[in-house]
Amino acid sequence: MVRVRSVALVTVLLATGCAAQQQGGAAGGGAAGVTDATIKVGGVLTKTSASGYSTKDAELGAKARFERANAEGGVHGRTIEFLGAEDDGQDAAKGDAAAKKLVQKDSVFALVPVHAPNFGGAAFLEQQGVPWFGWATGPQWCGTKTGFGYNGCLAPKQGAGSQTWWGRQMADLLGGAEGKSVYVQTSDSSGSKYGGTTISQSFTAAGFELAGVNSGLPAAAPPPDWLPYVNKIMTSDGGGPPDVVVSVIAGTKFNVGLYSALKRAGYRGVLTDATSYDAAILKDPASAKALEGVIAAPMFEPFESDAPEVAQLRQDVEKAAPGTELTQHLAIGYWAADIFLDLLDKTGKELTRERFLATANGSYVYENPGFGRIEYPKDHSEPNGCGALVKLEGGAFQVARNMRCFGNVPLK
Repeated sequence: MVRVRSVALVTVLLATGCAAQQQGGAAGGGAAGVTDATIKVGGVLTKTSASGYSTKDAELGAKARFERANAEGGVHGRTIEFLGAEDDGQDAAKGDAAAKKLVQKDSVFALVPVHAPNFGGAAFLEQQGVPWFGWATGPQWCGTKTGFGYNGCLAPKQGAGSQTWWGRQMADLLGGAEGKSVYVQTSDSSGSKYGGTTISQSFTAAGFELAGVNSGLPAAAPPPDWLPYVNKIMTSDGGGPPDVVVSVIAGTKFNVGLYSALKRAGYRGVLTDATSYDAAILKDPASAKALEGVIAAPMFEPFESDAPEVAQLRQDVEKAAPGTELTQHLAIGYWAADIFLDLLDKTGKELTRERFLATANGSYVYENPGFGRIEYPKDHSEPNGCGALVKLEGGAFQVARNMRCFGNVPLK
């Protein structure tokens, strides 16, 4: 009887141990994706899409940052085992499946980077308590405890904090906003319309007068005739053109069409958008001509900056992949990985998801000239309020305003 009970007890203990190891993913750290020597992570990106939009460069940005961390000995003795990134094809269901694969099959500790406009894995990751880091371009990031946008929540709800940095940076660049007007052009997509609301408020908070907002532009493809849109812009400020035109349109083709048409109509004011800081533009003479003089608004310190942190980024990327062209998506992957590493360090040697999230959501503040400042849990519901300006001038990008952070205002 004693022997039978002993065998039964051993069987129970073995089963319990196996279950605990399966749940934890490793014996060393007691947490999924964690051993005494490694921390396993992987990402989800929109590498391919029907429209040609791709965030694939974010994978290299994260890889470059992780490789430097590993070369320096890792974090508390653990190196990062980076599995690379899954492709969601800009499909929410595929993004959900990719997140589940990484967590349930690959046993990652966290998802880094996540950079997919239609990411569908948010609800699963929140339910499972799995941290994820990237660019919070949609509402699925906001109001969570597990999703960490490198620049906060960019889709705040009404009444929550909304950014003012773009308008304030532009006001500083132009010598003040008093007496100056701004017109905002969006497409008829929900995301573009939402951006029109937040960005309009950013400029009015800085003192600009709002000459108008037009959300009638079809989002599927550039219109065959830009004249109706141009005419509205050119007469929006008391019958004349506004001082600033802000484009909240996704895609270089749209902006090239709009800006070319405005220049043909004699517009001499300021053109600005969030997407024209793209080295690929310089390779196409027609695009470079259309975007000459345009001021782009990246949410990180420009690559042309002499800030030591940006020099380090350039060095890390060159070491990981010599000759690589620097892009916005690459920077987003790099800075998302950087924040993740900082949080790992602050969590300490005893690493579990619960301890990690408690650190991240317990008055966490991290400042870095590369992307500004991040504060959690506050930035689960509002943007970090930081950004820079870059001007395309003489066929080359020039830093117009270095990275700065400004206070948010409640979204109306």
